Amino acid sequence: MEQGAEDVPVVYLHEIKRRYTQGETTLTILDGAKLALWAGQSVALVAPSGAGKSTLLHIAGLLESPDDGEVYIGGAPTSGLSDMERTQIRRTDIGFVYQSHRLLPEFSALENVMLPQMIRGLKRSETVKRASEILAYLGLGDRIRHRPAELSGGEQQRVAIARAVANAPRALLADEPTGNLDPHTADHVFQALMQLVRATGVAVLIATHNMELAGRMDRRVSLVDGQVVELD
Repeated sequence: MEQGAEDVPVVYLHEIKRRYTQGETTLTILDGAKLALWAGQSVALVAPSGAGKSTLLHIAGLLESPDDGEVYIGGAPTSGLSDMERTQIRRTDIGFVYQSHRLLPEFSALENVMLPQMIRGLKRSETVKRASEILAYLGLGDRIRHRPAELSGGEQQRVAIARAVANAPRALLADEPTGNLDPHTADHVFQALMQLVRATGVAVLIATHNMELAGRMDRRVSLVDGQVVELD
């Protein structure tokens, strides 16, 4: 989807600043960072370790507050929201995928994908239907009753992606989602993720060290001196 196809970005980071204090030293991680994520667009965030990729993702996902600047979700500022209101936005509008799948080991793949929907308040019958459909879409239709320990690494990560999109978020934020996988499995998981982007129109920001995968996304950005810069 072209940038002009939507009036406002799904997520817009405006002049974000974030500093950490260690003893008497102040470390500036983000220094006026700006980034717009548009519906249906995949953005790769590539930068060296320690540059602030995870911090940027956490701020974009309202898990962490900036020291200065504003995070807009669907055009609405979030700095004045209560913790409960921020949690509600994370629950409905933002999905997260991490390097480690973080699935609940005692639950099946189906139940792991049902849980976010049940927390949101959907009926069990609805959550079973939607979770089954998403897992089947990701090629896991015959694995829905398996627990994480019975799934391969790639299957576990696809379940994690299904869980992240279970509540039909407007933005999906992923931190090295294929970092623990071998190249072949990583490619399979990446294809599944991009398939979801095209099918749902979700805006996606993926922090990755994999330049080959980054090259297949719509945009590539990096962090330089605390600011977001577009890459060719």
